Amino acid sequence: MVKIRNIELGDFPLLLAPMEDVSDPPFRELCKRFGADLMYTEFISSEGLIRDALKSRQKLDIYEKERPIGIQIFGSDIESMKRATEITEQSNPDIIDINYGCPVKKVACKGAGAGILQDIPKMVKMTAEIVKSTKLPVTVKTRLGWDENTKYIVDVAERLQDVGIEAISIHGRTRKQMYKGNADWSLIAAVKNNPRLNIPVFGNGDIDSPEKAVEYKNKYGVDGVMIGRASIGNPWIFREIKHYIKHNTHHKRPSFQEKVEAVQEHLASSIKWKGTKLGVAEMKRHYSNYFKGISNFKDIKMQLVISNDIEELNEILNGLHQNSENFEFVLS
Repeated sequence: MVKIRNIELGDFPLLLAPMEDVSDPPFRELCKRFGADLMYTEFISSEGLIRDALKSRQKLDIYEKERPIGIQIFGSDIESMKRATEITEQSNPDIIDINYGCPVKKVACKGAGAGILQDIPKMVKMTAEIVKSTKLPVTVKTRLGWDENTKYIVDVAERLQDVGIEAISIHGRTRKQMYKGNADWSLIAAVKNNPRLNIPVFGNGDIDSPEKAVEYKNKYGVDGVMIGRASIGNPWIFREIKHYIKHNTHHKRPSFQEKVEAVQEHLASSIKWKGTKLGVAEMKRHYSNYFKGISNFKDIKMQLVISNDIEELNEILNGLHQNSENFEFVLS
């Protein structure tokens, strides 16, 4: 049984990665239903929380049905991160997670996210202060290093454990790689196999199928895997991986109707949580992912993306549900 403090996550937990503009409550609800064992919020700016920015505060929304859930924060100033931790704790998450992995320029080049990998002593000091600032378990999401010459993750993980983190998720790329090339899991395995490390180690990067999840589980010995991009438009991946681990056979793929129903639910939840205008607008990025690999779909997708009218969107989706026989999967 993998545990973070007293939080039991199962024998091989599947984690939903924190993803900006993706892992919000409407999407998390679907992932939870289909088997995610631990989920994280979108990353939240420490400065935004301190300034009481509406967008940052809204990301603190969590619900009982999502538990266990972690709230992820990022920032470059230690005092600001401590204050943000105290604010975050008031939302009563199960875990507080520190983002030391975001590679995007506007974050990393300000010394936050993966940017702190250029200053490991500061990374360790910040982590220690955050641990002291909360009674909740603190976890970390990070990368192998800043670039090919700074892959210090084995030492970094040990030092972070020593100042109190209770689990670590490692993306198998450097910041310089962004999301290019293949993730290097050998260094994730080196962290896991470090005899001085006794906290759970979760691997992240390129897990996009049940076969790969099982292969990496057996090959690298991690305690669980964190899934990000492969879950977008495909919350069923958690169910499929769990079935494959248990039975060594593939779960029946979601039908076209099941996909339509998931989109309908996602849209309704998005509108309920964000309001009509923003809820409709932010769903536009999801349609292509949900219906990826469906034949004869280009014109329908365009209608969904163009429309801003809830009634029209529901009419299109209801029509798809009723005429599912006109569409078929063209990709495996």
